[in-house]
This record gives sequence, structure tokens and C-alpha cells, in this order.
Amino acid sequence: MSDDLDDFDDDEIDGNRLPAATARAVLEYLVRQIVDDPDAVEVEIDERGRRPTLNVHVAQGDMGRVIGKRGRVAQSIRTVVRAAAARDGVEVEVEFVD
Repeated sequence: MSDDLDDFDDDEIDGNRLPAATARAVLEYLVRQIVDDPDAVEVEIDERGRRPTLNVHVAQGDMGRVIGKRGRVAQSIRTVVRAAAARDGVEVEVEFVD
């Protein structure tokens, strides 16, 4: 797993590291492992609110896989990603967008 995450640690904007880069990398890795179409997974960072929000977009048929029964998979993903964000010293929100 760490080899896959190393690819995402180099995300930069104007020479600065993206906010919540570790959280974004972990989120993208987890969602890609769950869905049928990993190439359709996109994670956007929205910094307009009080804390950064990571918006996840997946292929049409994969949203149910990401949400899971009673939202348990989604909640588990949020928990792991928030823990990863602590490494960056930030708090994040995770939203699954249609």
C-alpha cells in the first residue's frame, strides 16, 4: 500500500504541497480499491469552508459500493481519511458526490 501512496505525496500547487495531501491520497487509494471502474474515481479539494472538503466522484454504478449498506463503508472511509489528515495537521470532511 505504501508504494501506491508514494505516488500521491508529490501533489503540488505552485510549488507548495496540497492541503491534506495525505488524506487525499489515502481517500483515492481506498475508493479505487472498492469500485469496479477505478479510472473514473476523481477527488477534488474544496477549501471554501471552515475545513477542506474532499469531494469524491465515481462512475454511475459504483456509488452504492462506496456508500455500502446503511452507509457503513462510507463512514469507515471517512474515519480512515480523517486519521490520515491528522498527519497533515488538518481536519477534513469527505463528501461522496453523484
